[in-house]
This record gives sequence, structure tokens and C-alpha cells, in this order.
Amino acid sequence: QVQLVESGGGLVQPGGSLRLSCAISGNIDDIYTMGWYRLGPGKRREVVAAITSGETTNNADYADSVKGRFIISRDNAKNTVYLQMNSLKSEDTAVYYCHVGTQSGSTMEDTWGKGTLVTVSS
Repeated sequence: QVQLVESGGGLVQPGGSLRLSCAISGNIDDIYTMGWYRLGPGKRREVVAAITSGETTNNADYADSVKGRFIISRDNAKNTVYLQMNSLKSEDTAVYYCHVGTQSGSTMEDTWGKGTLVTVSS
């Protein structure tokens, strides 16, 4: 199992930036994918950015709505995944969740953080 602790949400004006962090602990070697999802008001949960463990973050997948504005990165020494959000728009307002997928033998598991609220408003 892994545990996730998110931080970095808050209130920001349109056009501003925020960086979310997700500290990961536990069976890190079982991780095969990690990323960020969001749930906005009146919307369905959507994947924002995701990377496959062992691959460079240059190969990350992004939602079309955030391409060119958001960047996912990781610090392996700190076991932390980041989401740099730039040029924020009101439609980016959502609760952002860190997600990790693990596989141990034939057992696959999804782990979610508790979420951090990002509000983009003037």
C-alpha cells in the first residue's frame, strides 16, 4: 500500500499560478502510474495529467484543456509528484486529487489522496 498527502491548493486570480504537491510513502516500488485528477463543480472527474513510472515526464499525458499550461513532474529523492499550474482559468476551479496505481503480483490497486481545493477567482 501507499499513502498520499497533497498540499498546495488555494485561492488564485485568473492568470495566476499554483503548484500542487503529493508526497508518497509506503510501497513505492509497486507504483506503475501516478498523476492528478480533478473534480469541478457540476463536472465529472477527469484526469489532468498522468505519468508512467519509469518513464520520463516528457511522455506525460495531459487533458486537452490543460496542455501548455500545466506541467507534471516528480522528485524521486523526495518521493513527491508535483503539478505546476500556470495561466489558471476559472474553469480550472476544482478539487484536485493525487492518484497512484500500484501492482503487486496480480493485484492492482488505486490509491487516492484526500484532495486539495483550487479556486480560481478574482
